[in-house]
Amino acid sequence: MTNKRKGINTICTHVGEVKDEQFKGAVSPIYMASSYAFEDVEVKRYPRYFNTPNQEGLCKKIAALEHTEAALIFSSGMAAISHTLMAFLKAGDHIVFQQTLYGGTYNFAVTQLEKYGISYSFSEGWKAKDLENEIKPNTKVIYIETPSNPLLTITDMNAVSNLAKEKNIVTMIDNTFASPINQNPVDFGIDIVIHSATKYMGGHSDICAGAVAASQEHIDTIWQSSICFGGSLSDQTVWLLERSLKTMALRVKAQNDNAQQMAAFLENNVDIDAVYYPGLKSHEDYNLAMKQMCGFGGMLSFELKEGLDASAFMKALQLIKPSMSLAGVESTMLSPVLTSHALMSKEDREKQGIKDGLIRFSVGIEEVEDLIMDIEQALAKVKLNTVLA
Repeated sequence: MTNKRKGINTICTHVGEVKDEQFKGAVSPIYMASSYAFEDVEVKRYPRYFNTPNQEGLCKKIAALEHTEAALIFSSGMAAISHTLMAFLKAGDHIVFQQTLYGGTYNFAVTQLEKYGISYSFSEGWKAKDLENEIKPNTKVIYIETPSNPLLTITDMNAVSNLAKEKNIVTMIDNTFASPINQNPVDFGIDIVIHSATKYMGGHSDICAGAVAASQEHIDTIWQSSICFGGSLSDQTVWLLERSLKTMALRVKAQNDNAQQMAAFLENNVDIDAVYYPGLKSHEDYNLAMKQMCGFGGMLSFELKEGLDASAFMKALQLIKPSMSLAGVESTMLSPVLTSHALMSKEDREKQGIKDGLIRFSVGIEEVEDLIMDIEQALAKVKLNTVLA
């Protein structure tokens, strides 16, 4: 029975588990050693080389989830992004980034790449033709994000892959918002899949990690430079992440269902000016999302009616937490201009369509009725204070 024939919950639960040969425990034992034997062994293990027993097991699980040959895990999502980019770029090279992009990735590009003689361009939009317009003779990588953070734009992965293959360009995607449960980019021709494993893979707002999944050849390339940069993950966190992945499919499917209902509620609320969620038929790329996603995710964004203060609204919430990060089992909201995209200039944020009043909503697994009640009471307070002011 191959990994591809196993059900998603079976993969989450069993693939990559480390066998407890001594005591026959039902879960993977944790190996905390930072020093291993080097003589008369098949593998010379060292944590920075990504090959401790727990690291190897977790990588097998992530590769199976993303339908790839291999994977690597890192100490954070940005470690996964930066290690992967630097493995495929050198002085004189050029990279094309999708315009709608996570703020941390954007900041890495504009503050770090030029130090290494690497040039970059941001596309005017998120369509394949927008990316094509930025390609130069020395372009080595196209980097996309779909659904994007925080406006949930959808990029046609097949179109981008076909474009890149014609020009011998490596494609990379940040698949964090979708998770492997809702989208598998390699099935659409993308070469390298990157995750902030802090988010849906971890799912409980208590660990920080990153992951990369790709062909063995590409993973070998990333490994060669990553062992020098030192972004490996501690085995304790590796073990916690492997444990969390066992319930990822169950969690994400519940979050999908809740987010769909919350998006519909917000879209029909007179106090909301705009809702961004690929599962809404009003979304510009709804049909494309239907084609390349098997679930629309637990993330959405919305804008309050003009005149209503977004900060006051979030402070009035009683159940939903105004909090950094995303994808925990608990529902959270934040202001991208103050958090995820704070390192971008106001001008650059506005180019992406990120307004000061935009609120990003990470929908958890609570009952939808409770989430709706919390939003309604917060809106009522904000409206009352607005009138009194």
